[in-house]
Amino acid sequence: MRITRRFLLSGGTLTAAVAAVGGWRLLTDNLASAASATPGAPAPQTFEVTMTDAEWRKKLTPAQYDVLRREGTERPYSSPLNGEHRKGIFACAGCALDLFSSNTKFESGTGWPSFWAPLTGAVGTTSDRTFGMVRTAVHCHRCGGHLGHVFDDGPKPTGLRYCMNGVAMTFRATSA
Repeated sequence: MRITRRFLLSGGTLTAAVAAVGGWRLLTDNLASAASATPGAPAPQTFEVTMTDAEWRKKLTPAQYDVLRREGTERPYSSPLNGEHRKGIFACAGCALDLFSSNTKFESGTGWPSFWAPLTGAVGTTSDRTFGMVRTAVHCHRCGGHLGHVFDDGPKPTGLRYCMNGVAMTFRATSA
């Protein structure tokens, strides 16, 4: 097959059209499903808290469902938790597992609540290859709900920035 300029332009146009009509997520979901069905690929992870899609939809708000169950992202600076500075615990909005302490929260300037470390055993990570990037996605260890991503541009002592969607969490103030 000979690759011509016309061939390259038509491929770019097709990709843009798919993305423009919202099919990008469907396309990447289908590619991910195909990849996980490959012989020798790891089995899907199982979690302590599981529900049907209908049960998750009933339990969560539409915004929480989009982020936690569909790996969506809230708009930057839209979460009240971004400005939460009291002492307390940030927990999963899906299953109430404690995820982050306010002691590790910092102002990253990104528009999302950011932490330099999760609570021990609270989160898991997976490779996220959407949008032509390689990132590390963060999920709740108990229910598998998508929380956000972790980056290596955070403050000491870890150098990590857990950039979380506020809608995926709740906050409980503590006296200590």
